[in-house]
Amino acid sequence: MKYEKKILDILQNTLGNKRCGLHEPIFAGNEKNYLNDCINSTFVSSVGKYVDKFEKELAVYTGAKRAIAVSNGTSALQISLKLAGVDEGDEVLVPSLTFVGTVNAILYLGAIPHFIDSEEETFGADPKSLISWLKKSTELTSQGCINRKTGRRIKGLVPVHIFGHPCKLDDLLSIANDYNLVVVEDAAEGLGSFYYGKHVGTFGKLGILSFNGNKVITTGGGGAILTNDEALADQAKHLTTTAKVPHKWKYIHDTIGYNFRMPNLNAALGLAQLEQLDNFILSKRKLYDFYEKEFKKFKHVRLIKEPKGCKSNYWLQTILLNKSIFNKKDIILEFINNHNFMVRPSWTLIHKLLPYKKFPRAPIKTSLSLEKRIINLPSSADLI
Repeated sequence: MKYEKKILDILQNTLGNKRCGLHEPIFAGNEKNYLNDCINSTFVSSVGKYVDKFEKELAVYTGAKRAIAVSNGTSALQISLKLAGVDEGDEVLVPSLTFVGTVNAILYLGAIPHFIDSEEETFGADPKSLISWLKKSTELTSQGCINRKTGRRIKGLVPVHIFGHPCKLDDLLSIANDYNLVVVEDAAEGLGSFYYGKHVGTFGKLGILSFNGNKVITTGGGGAILTNDEALADQAKHLTTTAKVPHKWKYIHDTIGYNFRMPNLNAALGLAQLEQLDNFILSKRKLYDFYEKEFKKFKHVRLIKEPKGCKSNYWLQTILLNKSIFNKKDIILEFINNHNFMVRPSWTLIHKLLPYKKFPRAPIKTSLSLEKRIINLPSSADLI
């Protein structure tokens, strides 16, 4: 059987013969109106009404007490880990199956990524393998959770909601509690996804979102920090705006800050996008239904469905090849892309990349299997 031809037929039956990117932005609302208003106001940089309103509307939508708009998701995670108490030399548990920005945010603080395995249902961190690894390789002391091999403190856990699917938060939060780990959620791909009725990114001490051009909504480039701790929110706002003490004309900075501000221009775009988010997700869920109808006839692949009790934004529609045909993945990718449907594999596992090979890791058996079998399909909200 020509597996690549079968998948192409499914895409053509679902989407027609038009060229399809992986995930393209849609500008069908107030984007131009808000951008023109922002330009006319001359407040296009780091302060303005659109930043304030975008932050407020994000908090309302996600249910977080506060949302702080920043320049991108990586900077949001860096500041969140810093505010959560991750210090230089601390280890942070993080899946190897993630975007490189997740791990870079840890390294920017001088902390150490400690790679853990993922599981097949959600592609998120696997609680069973994590607890087994922690029992084997760590001990709890008055200083916290200590890696027996390195002697370093394991301070944090970063659950990542891969492709918009909520990971197994209850189990991961329980493990974090037992091992005295602070939880900072990477919900960069998760805007509009809910875990048992609660928005992802609001379970840990802090959480983050991304609004890159390929996300469910975009600000061009941008991200946000979510937290229910007002004091932490104030610190996040202060640190990401160069730690400038408010004054009409004086420049006083009371600590080393970061220029991670989201410009008002980007926030204007984001606000218009946020107004359309529910419709975007409705369309993406409809696209899943079309894909599901077609792929259920194809026994050699499985279309990834939102986990039980969760509502996924279906950021990227994803198929998982059966283990018997994983060696066909590159053939499938080349064939489909050559026929004007953009499909892509998962990221290369981070622990395999040259700059990250030296860091500690648990056994990564399932992640290695997933890396060989994941294919993302065209997922834009206007395809159906």
